[in-house]
Amino acid sequence: MIQLLKARRRTAIRSIAWLLLACLVLPACSDSRDKRIMIWSSMRPIERALLQEKIDTFAERYPEYEFAQLFYEVEELRTNFIISALAGKGPALIHGASDNIGPLEELEVIKPLEPFFDQAFLDSFLIEPFPANTWHEGHLYQIADRVGNHLCLVYNKDIIDQPPQTMAELIAMGKDLAGDSDGDGKIDRYALAWNYIEPFFIIPFVGGYGGWIFDEAGDPSLDTESVVNAAQLIYDLSRKHELIPLECDYETANALFLDGRSAMIINGPWSWGTYLNSMNIGLAKIPLIDETGLWPAPMVSPMGYHVNVNLEGEKLDITLELLRYLSSAEVQREFSQKFNLIPSRKDVMADSVLQRSETFQMALDQLMVGKPMPVITEMRWIWDAMRPAYQGIFSGRYSPKEAAAEMQKEAVKLIEANR
Repeated sequence: MIQLLKARRRTAIRSIAWLLLACLVLPACSDSRDKRIMIWSSMRPIERALLQEKIDTFAERYPEYEFAQLFYEVEELRTNFIISALAGKGPALIHGASDNIGPLEELEVIKPLEPFFDQAFLDSFLIEPFPANTWHEGHLYQIADRVGNHLCLVYNKDIIDQPPQTMAELIAMGKDLAGDSDGDGKIDRYALAWNYIEPFFIIPFVGGYGGWIFDEAGDPSLDTESVVNAAQLIYDLSRKHELIPLECDYETANALFLDGRSAMIINGPWSWGTYLNSMNIGLAKIPLIDETGLWPAPMVSPMGYHVNVNLEGEKLDITLELLRYLSSAEVQREFSQKFNLIPSRKDVMADSVLQRSETFQMALDQLMVGKPMPVITEMRWIWDAMRPAYQGIFSGRYSPKEAAAEMQKEAVKLIEANR
């Protein structure tokens, strides 16, 4: 029955993808007949510059081929790849987080990789605390070049000497940090800012209260005291304690932190390089929840490469060789050292430069208390179910308890509708 439901869902999604394909002309697509090997990614500009250097170095091995890369935003990359791969086209490789695997595997647009890599190669990647390379439904679908992609507390060392260790410390510290700097009667300087209206950014606090978004059976687990308490905490930080902005999306939080009007921000590794280049910052774990004695647990996911299912022959062989090179110790070491990324290979993890880096060590400390991001397709419906009700807490539409019940109801409804 489960396989039948998956087949029906796969057929429905394929039909939608073909309709979209009829309306779109996708750039930079390639197929097995030409001599172009393309990579799509959502890497930051500074990372893409280094990636291009590595692509150019590898390209010297095969002068008859053209190697290139193309940037897409995360959602756009996944959608465009699905559409193009279903049409037998698309890039040879895409780079992204492991949560892409659920929908990509279900639509059969990425190639299982276990036939192409021996055990010695796979054993060179991290297993603990989280497996770096990602398996799903019995197959290997991603070779990682980094792990983490997780949220940490980032603090401005020119404003505070030491970050708070607990939520109680944060609240106490925040009373001195938050205030009205221009005398207009409105708070415009904050202890902390982050994109708390987006569900992804509440997840660490759900973990800090001992909960998670799925139960042991794999069903949604949103109507729980953990979700209620996490939402209530964030609501209180903004309304009761006035330590964070009343409304705060990603761009607002980023601007407040960069302008020195927020002493701290909760953000991921995609942002740390920007802060390091312009500010005196430190990383720390998100403060411990006093009531539970637990550290907030951000979602942790490997990031790496998926191979287009349409590749075959010589082009597949060269693409796999390129994948080996881009995930090699040599390349990972340079990316990790330049951008404070946590590598996926055991030997690079032991690198002496990384081991001496305070930023690297603190990012690793936060990772150690995180939880793996599920790679199942149902994650898409969890986010869609959480967003309206969770955001309704801050508009006054729902109490945290009402919102948790609404999230659960909508998650079950969406998952059932899309099976």
